[in-house]
Amino acid sequence: MGWIATWQRIKQNPMNLNRWQTFKHNKRGYWSLWLFSGLFLLSLFAEFIANDKPLVVRYNDSYYLPVLYDYNELEFGGELDIPADYRDEYIQEIILEQGDIWWPLIPFSYDTFNYDLTVPAPSAPDSNNLLGTDDQSRDVLARLIYGFRISVLFAITLTIFSSIIGVAVGATQGYFGGRIDLYGQRFIEIWSGLPMLFLLIILASLVQPDFWWLLGIMLLFSWMALVDVVRAEFLRGRHLEYVIAAKALGQSHRAIMFKHILPNAMVATMTFMPFIFTGALTTLTSLDFLGFGLEVGSPSLGELIKQGKNNLQAPWLGITAFVSMATILVLLVFIGEAARDAFDPRKGA
Repeated sequence: MGWIATWQRIKQNPMNLNRWQTFKHNKRGYWSLWLFSGLFLLSLFAEFIANDKPLVVRYNDSYYLPVLYDYNELEFGGELDIPADYRDEYIQEIILEQGDIWWPLIPFSYDTFNYDLTVPAPSAPDSNNLLGTDDQSRDVLARLIYGFRISVLFAITLTIFSSIIGVAVGATQGYFGGRIDLYGQRFIEIWSGLPMLFLLIILASLVQPDFWWLLGIMLLFSWMALVDVVRAEFLRGRHLEYVIAAKALGQSHRAIMFKHILPNAMVATMTFMPFIFTGALTTLTSLDFLGFGLEVGSPSLGELIKQGKNNLQAPWLGITAFVSMATILVLLVFIGEAARDAFDPRKGA
């Protein structure tokens, strides 16, 4: 349980407590963090909020969980040896004759086609589809919930891996200096000069992109955001007295880098991470909007924006896309500003 003791030390550190108090002092960032975290946690349970499968089915005094498990139609008195289609009126009737069905709050998944529309798709918001449907008669609210989840998970994963690579490269260049730093900077200058978005589009057009493939392509370029700030901290820190004393005591380069210098460099790293997260989210949205993002049919914020562009006669699509993206980005910017203030040594609680 060593990680618990480490976490307790981090929480009880006076400097970390002061940073947390400074973060809380920024009301916009503090409440934005809670609101964004709450929305993300809800989206993690999207299958229990928006799904075309019931949460619970009671049939012949037995309870079933279709949201978690697949059941055969024969188990509910059907005639065919196929997975049960709970939206089929026939299946609903035979279940309701001897039991009950409890549906989620939104009885549509992100890929559910609503065949009961009384008007051509895209249909306007009503009591069944609270934000209307898109041009393929899919529920917009359900796709928004699932799209928000996959976009945030993608941005979090990319931010974590980009930070690890960026910190490692910046630390190596700054600590050792010399030719390692010189050749590293020349490579970064050339690599950062490449048109990232165009290369992403070219690479994404060569293969069928999915979550991990897009993550790998974007990781090729996103790691450079932290290299400069970490490198600068290590260039400054390697000449400080406590580092020189550690070298004199015979400590290894790895111990000096990660035990003595890296904690100071993490201040700049933590300040930049919310903005790396925002950049990852907007890049994925841009690729989805241009048609080079996730697989066709996948729920995404970019696809929702594209729906609004292609269906100007259905203003609820464009309004939903604009409000959702604007809200997410505003919350992230407020969180980033609060994080910057918290790690700024000139500001205190």
